[in-house]
Amino acid sequence: MRLWSTFMLEAEMLRRGLLAWVSRVGGILVLLCCSLSLLYVMTCSPPHSDDPPMSHALPRAAHSLTSMGGTRPGVRTGTGGTGVVGAVPPQSGGPVVVQSYQALLTEREEQHRFHISSLKKQIAQLKEALQERSQQLKGVQESLKKGLTEGQEVGARSNGGGEGQGAKSQQTDIQEFLKSQLSKAEVSSGSRFPSEYAVVPFESFTLQRVYQLEMGLTRHPEEKPVRRDKRDELVEVLELALQSLNTPVQQEGKTQNNKVYTPSDFMEGITRTERDKGTLYELTFRGDGAHEFRRLVLFRPFGPLMKVKNERVDTINAPINIIVPLSRRADKFKQFMQNFREVCVRQDGRVHLTVVYFGNDQINEVRSILENTSREVSFKNYTLLHLNEEFSRGRGLDFGARAWKGGNVLLFFCDVDIYFTADFLNTCRLNTQPGKKVFYPVLFSQYNPALIYGSTEHVPPVEQQLVIKKDTGFWRDFGFGMTCQYRSDFISIGGFDIDIKGWGGEDVHLYRKYLHSNLLVVRAPSRGLFHLWHEKHCTDELPPDQYRMCMQSKAMNEASHGQLGMLFFRHEIEAHLRKQNQQQSPKKS
Repeated sequence: MRLWSTFMLEAEMLRRGLLAWVSRVGGILVLLCCSLSLLYVMTCSPPHSDDPPMSHALPRAAHSLTSMGGTRPGVRTGTGGTGVVGAVPPQSGGPVVVQSYQALLTEREEQHRFHISSLKKQIAQLKEALQERSQQLKGVQESLKKGLTEGQEVGARSNGGGEGQGAKSQQTDIQEFLKSQLSKAEVSSGSRFPSEYAVVPFESFTLQRVYQLEMGLTRHPEEKPVRRDKRDELVEVLELALQSLNTPVQQEGKTQNNKVYTPSDFMEGITRTERDKGTLYELTFRGDGAHEFRRLVLFRPFGPLMKVKNERVDTINAPINIIVPLSRRADKFKQFMQNFREVCVRQDGRVHLTVVYFGNDQINEVRSILENTSREVSFKNYTLLHLNEEFSRGRGLDFGARAWKGGNVLLFFCDVDIYFTADFLNTCRLNTQPGKKVFYPVLFSQYNPALIYGSTEHVPPVEQQLVIKKDTGFWRDFGFGMTCQYRSDFISIGGFDIDIKGWGGEDVHLYRKYLHSNLLVVRAPSRGLFHLWHEKHCTDELPPDQYRMCMQSKAMNEASHGQLGMLFFRHEIEAHLRKQNQQQSPKKS
């Protein structure tokens, strides 16, 4: 017990000794820290100077003041032009500080304004994106609600009437959806387009060929449908059309089916796909008479085909007034009349020709060509109109269309270097309808025959040159000059812009007028319409935009890309051939 008391006493004394030692060490550390802090303050404090206390913090402002040619306060300029430091008290540095602060504040204020402006723009963009997302979300919610409601209705009907009624209801809903796709598509009426770039063009096809605008690497302007899906698609469309034509029609208790249609009766068709709606097909068959046709309109709304129309089209009372503006070029007009005599007079027989001639030069030759044609083939349906003014294509076509006094006639605006067939005239009649449709065919433009066939000596007759191949020409999809429309539509749309002089521009203005209307614009390549090659001259009097269009057309009309490349590198090709011949000569010897 006494030993334990002694141990506790020694422990208490040791604890008190440790506390006293720790307190002494802590006091020494505090004194040491205070000494170091005082030494640091004394060492880092700036030396005494007459400059303002804050002037070192504004080096850019002080430098800007000096660089602007100003004189710093506290510096006087002596008579000799040398700066002399005066005995200026420290208070004179006040203006420097104020101006420096003002410059700095101005700079900071501009930065803040720019930052605020940027934030405002970002906020506006975020608001627009949020509003767009809100509308999308609202539409999704409405679709979901509609789907749930329809699902509940279908479920109620199926519970009440059995599985048969539910299946019938689903089939009805599908049919309603497909019909809504048909109503949205551009089938029966046209849509308003902002420009010519928004138009979806048609592709035309026959039993053996497809004529298309978009070519690319593996596609050609005229080709057999190589792809299986494209071939099967056209076969299915033709089979359904023939089935529809050969189905007996009940009229007043009697069955009428006069003619059995076969694939040989199919003339041509046009098709185009609106990616969000479906594919439209229009097929034309020969009818009972020489001037009677049958047209079927089919629509695939990303599902089964739907028969839209099965109508009889009679073109016997559809004469065409071909209007040709002309100035000089009597030799080309003579060539044009040779084709006109064969196609329009001998084959078709329902054509009127209107020639609008500008100026007096060569007008007698043109009049003589018309009179000789009239006398030789007994053709009286022509009119020669004379305008003694500068040539304007739009002015000539507009004048010729308005000069017609024989009722609402079908107009075909043509040029003297155009070659067309009798099939094209029927295509012109079939793709136009007063108050509903106008036809803008894409013609096949011929390359320079001298380049295609090697020289002018090997060029065949014109009829043998009209071959739709990649190396002989191209679809002139940038041209809108050849068009078929009824006179009433042309007058109501406002006609041509007659203020445009010279070459180009007037056809695009008219095309855009039709696009901005409710008329259906049929844009498709035509296998019976050709632009014959001729040397093009772009005069210096043309405005810059028309001159550029003329030069682009001139370059595209000359030859294909590959042919122009061969011409451009012909010297390298000839040099290569010479080297090959030189290398082969020693081997042969």
